[in-house]
Order: sequence, then C-alpha cells, then structure tokens
Amino acid sequence: MILEGIVTTEDARGHVNIAPMGPQFEPGQDHFLLKPFATAHTYANLVQHPEGVLHVTDDVLLFAQAAIGLVEPTPALMPAARVRGQVLVDACRAYEFRIAEVDDTQDRVRMRAAIVHTWSQRDFFGFNRAKHAVIEAAILATRVHLISPAEIASEYQRLEPLVRKTGGRDEEQAFAILSQYVQEQTNSHAHKARPT
Repeated sequence: MILEGIVTTEDARGHVNIAPMGPQFEPGQDHFLLKPFATAHTYANLVQHPEGVLHVTDDVLLFAQAAIGLVEPTPALMPAARVRGQVLVDACRAYEFRIAEVDDTQDRVRMRAAIVHTWSQRDFFGFNRAKHAVIEAAILATRVHLISPAEIASEYQRLEPLVRKTGGRDEEQAFAILSQYVQEQTNSHAHKARPT
C-alpha cells in the first residue's frame, strides 16, 4: 500500500528538508520502502546521513507547500528520539527510520527503511474529499514536467469543486497555491518552447 506522508531529512550541515513522499507501507511492519528520485534532496540527504522521519498528517496545506518547495514558515519541529532528525510537532504519527538497504540501479531509487521509533501525537482528523483532492493536486504539481498541461488542467478542473464544496480555509489555500504554481510552470514551459 502507498501511504502519502511527509519525510524530514537533514543535510550534512543539519538543514532540514521537508518533502512529500509516498512510501510502500504496510501497517504492523517494522520497515517501509522509500522510492525517491535520484535528483531529490531527500535522496541526497539520506545518502549523506541515512536517517529521517516519516510523518502521517492531515495537514494538506503543508503537503501542498512541501510539494512545490515553499514551506514557509517552517512548521514547528522537535528533535527525534532515536535518530538525528526532526519530528513535525503537529503530525498525527511519526516513524523514525534508518536506511537499511539501497538499490540505485533505477531512476526511482529504492531505499528500505527500518523503523526504529514510533510517535503517536494526535488523532487523525478523518476522511474528507477536499483533503484527498489537495493531495492529488499536490502529486500532479510535482509532475508538471511529466504530464501534459491539458491533462493537468483537466484534473484540476475536476478536483476544484471537491475543495470548494467540502474544504475549509486550509484546503482552499492549499489548492490555490498549487493552482498558481501549476499555471506558472505551464506558462514557463510554454515560453521556453516558443521559437525566438
């Protein structure tokens, strides 16, 4: 099963990277599989220092910001208990991990992460169509270089009513920043493609 979560890692200088990730994760297991791109900050950080924290959260605004690299302000963090890393204070659950195995023979690196400590911080809010729509929009925003602008626009048109009808302020803000980002990226790619 793919679990949409947020991973925090640190670089060699201790700077925290906050990134959405969809690891393969089965409840009750003592490990999970991360599959970052070899160009991702998460991968570079885990190569330098093979420890981090996977978070389960219902904060879709943070998902949206992390997906496009605009996590401002930085959310509240606290030191992890068993690894060198940071835990998002407002996460529902967190799993501290160490990388046990790496297979870098494909574009998507496969990193087996052993869970070394688990946090349970607060209840999950619950299911909501707007939250799911924002997660889908965030995933699409990370793939603007892979999916046609028309296909992304069509999906955003399908997702927007779900956010408008069932979301709150955070979901609406998250969808708005993602929409703006996708539009800017689409315009940028279109401008670069025009002959001069």
